[in-house]
Amino acid sequence: MPGRVPAALRRAGSAVRGRPRLRARLSARRSRLFILLGLLGPGLIAANAGNDAGGIATYSTVGAKYGYDLLWMMVLITVSLAIVQSLAARMGAVTGKGLAELIREGYGIRWSAFATTAVLVANFGICISDFVGIGAALNLAGIPAQLTVPIAAAGIWLIIVRGSYRSAERIFIWLTIPFFAYPIAAILAKPDWAQVGKAIVAPHFHASSAYLLLFVATAGTTITPYMQLYLQSATVERGARVEDIKAEQRQAISGAIFADLIAAFIIIATGATLYTHGIHTVDSAAQAAKALEPFAGQYAEVLFGIGLLGASLLACAILPIATSYVVSESLGFEKGLGQSARQAPVFVGLITLMIAVSTIVAVIPGIPVFDLLIGVQVVNGLLLPINLFFIWRLSRNRELMGEHRNRGLSDVLTAATVLFTSVLSLTLVVVTLTGGS
Repeated sequence: MPGRVPAALRRAGSAVRGRPRLRARLSARRSRLFILLGLLGPGLIAANAGNDAGGIATYSTVGAKYGYDLLWMMVLITVSLAIVQSLAARMGAVTGKGLAELIREGYGIRWSAFATTAVLVANFGICISDFVGIGAALNLAGIPAQLTVPIAAAGIWLIIVRGSYRSAERIFIWLTIPFFAYPIAAILAKPDWAQVGKAIVAPHFHASSAYLLLFVATAGTTITPYMQLYLQSATVERGARVEDIKAEQRQAISGAIFADLIAAFIIIATGATLYTHGIHTVDSAAQAAKALEPFAGQYAEVLFGIGLLGASLLACAILPIATSYVVSESLGFEKGLGQSARQAPVFVGLITLMIAVSTIVAVIPGIPVFDLLIGVQVVNGLLLPINLFFIWRLSRNRELMGEHRNRGLSDVLTAATVLFTSVLSLTLVVVTLTGGS
C-alpha cells in the first residue's frame, strides 16, 4: 500500500533509534559505578591494605591451628579498627593535615622523628614481604618471581608517580576486588556453618603461650600503624572538608567491616580444610593456598592465589605512599600523589627508593621473610600504642578539633580501644622477644 514502510526498514529504524538509548543506559551505569568508587575511597583501601601477605599468613595460621575458635576475636578487632579508622578520617577532614604533621606541631620534633623512624623501618620490612608475596602468588602458576616482581614494581611505580591521586585511588579500589576470592574459597571448603556461627558468639580460650601469641599477632596485623597514617593523609589529599565528615567516617567504618569479613573468611577456609585434616602449621600465604587443593579442590588454591596477588599488589602500593606521607609531613616537605620529582623530591624519591630496594631484596633466593616479619612485628608492636595514643589525644583536643572533638561515649570507647590494642601490642613485643616462653 502507498505510504507503508516495509517491515525490514521499520526494524532497522528502531534499531538505529535504540542505539542512543543503549549508549545512554551504559553511560548511566558507568556514572553510577564511578560514583560508587568515589564513595569508597581511603577507608576501604587502608583497611584492605592491612590484609597483606603477612596478614593472610597470620589468618591462615589461625584457621589451621585453632579452626574457628578465634573468630569471636574478629568482632572485637573490627569494632576497634572501625573506631580508630573513623577518628583518623575525622581528623583529616577537620584539620586538613596528616597525623605525622599534627604530632610534629603538637608534641615536637622528637616524637615526630621517633614515629617517622619506626614507620620507615617497619614499612620497609612489610613492603619487602609483600613484594615476596607477589612473586609467591604468581609462582603458583609457574611464573618465576625474578620476572614477575620487577614488572609489578614498575607498574606500581607508574601508577603512583605518574598518575593523579584520583586515578591512583580508583586503581587501588579495583585492587580490592580480588579479595572476594576468599569468601568463595571458604564456600568451596564446605565449613560447618553452625559451628562457625557458634564460634563467632561464644569465646573459646586456650591456655597456652602459642594461643596468646597468635591472638595478639592477629590483632596486630589487623590494626597496623601505617593504615591510620595513610587514611588521614589520603583523606586530606582527596580534599575532604568538615561537611564531608559523616561520609568519610561511613566509608572508613564500612572499609574496616569489609576487610575483617575477608579475614574471617580466610580463617573459615583454612579451618574447614587444614585444621580438620590435621595440618596445623602454615609458614606463608602461598603455602596455605597449596595446602587447600587436596581438600577443597584446585579452584580453592587458585582463588587463594588470586587473593594473595591482589592483597600484595595493594599493600606494595600503599606502604611507600604511607611512608612518604609520614616522612614529608614530619620534616615539612612538599607531598602528594601527582606531584613531580621536581615539585616533591623527598616524597617521590622515597617512594621510588622503597619500591626499588624492596624489589631487589624480594627476588633474592632464600630471603628469610619469616625472620624479617618477626622483627617488623616488634617495631609495629612498639609503634601502634604510640600512634593510637596520639590519635586519641589529638581527636579530643578542643583547640584543634573544635565542635568535632571526640567526647562522651565515643571518647570512652576510643580510650578503651587504645588501652586494649596497646596491651595486646606490648604483649606481642614481650612474647616475641622472649621466644614465646
